[in-house]
Amino acid sequence: MVIRKGNSNDMEAVLELIQELADFEKEPDAVEITVANLKADGFGSNPLFELFVAEKDSKIIGMALYYYKYSTWKGKSIHLEDLIVTESERGNGIGNILLEQMVALAQEENIKRLEWNVLDWNTPAIEFYQKFGAEILKEWQLVRFDEARLKNFTKKNN
Repeated sequence: MVIRKGNSNDMEAVLELIQELADFEKEPDAVEITVANLKADGFGSNPLFELFVAEKDSKIIGMALYYYKYSTWKGKSIHLEDLIVTESERGNGIGNILLEQMVALAQEENIKRLEWNVLDWNTPAIEFYQKFGAEILKEWQLVRFDEARLKNFTKKNN
């Protein structure tokens, strides 16, 4: 097994992993992106993400997709969007290696914070992250405008 930086040729396998995660999270119809979107967004003139892939016998079996962001309190940060290992390979240490790769990248680049989200019902993932000493923040809540809310946004005056 090898961990390497992902490239545009990996995007079909990456999309399969993303769909597998959506199925696991009980949102099988939520994935709207395509291989073409992933290629354009990750490997165009202004890449929006980077990733590491885990490859075994020339097949991608896991990935860690991330992007850089900025904390007004801490400085340069990384958001780990998804760490996915295909179901048949879970429990073989691949997630450990991918997370270790992300931590090594953060240390190498003097990143002040590496963060990600986890569903509150995903006990195996929570326990996995806590095993490494990750802090699960209870007091913060995710806030967002989805596509429909963005389209229907109106200014509110007090």
